[in-house]
Amino acid sequence: MDAALGVPVLVGLIAVALLFDFLNGLHDAANSIATIVSTRVLRPQFAVFWAAFFNFVAFMVFGLHVAQTIGTGIIDPSIVDAQVIFAALVGAIVWNLVTWALGIPSSSSHALIGGLVGGGMAKAGISAAVWSGLSKTVLAIVLSPLVGFLLAMMLVAIVSWASVRSTPFAVDRAFRILQFASASLYSLGHGGNDAQKTMGIIAVLLYSQGHLGSEFSVPFWVVLSCQAAMALGTLMGGWRIVRTMGLRITKLTPMQGFCAETGGAVTLFMATFLGVPVSTTHTITGAIVGVGAARRVSAVRWNVASSIVYAWVITIPASAIVAALTWWAVRIFVR
Repeated sequence: MDAALGVPVLVGLIAVALLFDFLNGLHDAANSIATIVSTRVLRPQFAVFWAAFFNFVAFMVFGLHVAQTIGTGIIDPSIVDAQVIFAALVGAIVWNLVTWALGIPSSSSHALIGGLVGGGMAKAGISAAVWSGLSKTVLAIVLSPLVGFLLAMMLVAIVSWASVRSTPFAVDRAFRILQFASASLYSLGHGGNDAQKTMGIIAVLLYSQGHLGSEFSVPFWVVLSCQAAMALGTLMGGWRIVRTMGLRITKLTPMQGFCAETGGAVTLFMATFLGVPVSTTHTITGAIVGVGAARRVSAVRWNVASSIVYAWVITIPASAIVAALTWWAVRIFVR
């Protein structure tokens, strides 16, 4: 571990981490509310309050397995210092802001992981990576949207069969009510998985400075701070990405919105309990594509979906490059 930081520098780095968490909530607000807004069950201004509440209370439901993975399972905690953390956060924040400005629903989670890898490897080379944890996370890039896609498609088939004798009006009315439950569950899963990533960053920073003793753990004040920052960011979520997620990929009915959110929520619950830091953006996008494809393949605007996939593919390398450049810039500046 490196020499202990002064209190102002440590507080400043924690503030930057919480800024990332706030931007994560801002950037990923669309994940929680896109379907319930696009089906016109809730207006955007009410939907963000709904999502923010369930984002905040998520820590009461889930353990801290994802925070443990981020803190100790992506890069070796023994090489972590203030410079690595700062570089990781800059890499993630810059990529988040670029994709938010362009309205592209890329992954805040994988931007943070890319930033950690870029900052860690800039300092210690390829040996900085914890390949077991990193490979598990990279595998989740492929599996989370695929699981969301398959679950949502299966739910559409089950629900369509179960409601075949009901009138369209009755089905629409029932699923407008059920969508409140599915949106709540998805927001809970989003808050549970995404906020823990910043908890892991702050905790490994505190650990590297000797503030947690010999055992890695996540202090309760870190848990509360991260959940609050994400909830606040969700309250201020942007309409650009909501429009892409809820309107441009495929048109949704309340029944399809319910199936997409439920499929996404189940995927996030499984991943969070297993300690896998998945992308909530990938998961809900896969689920939305699944409900569209269940209707008919042509119902999905594949050109929009493919542009989102391109953003996913380049997120980790792009944020890693920004983080590595930041690490070198700081190294040169502080000499």
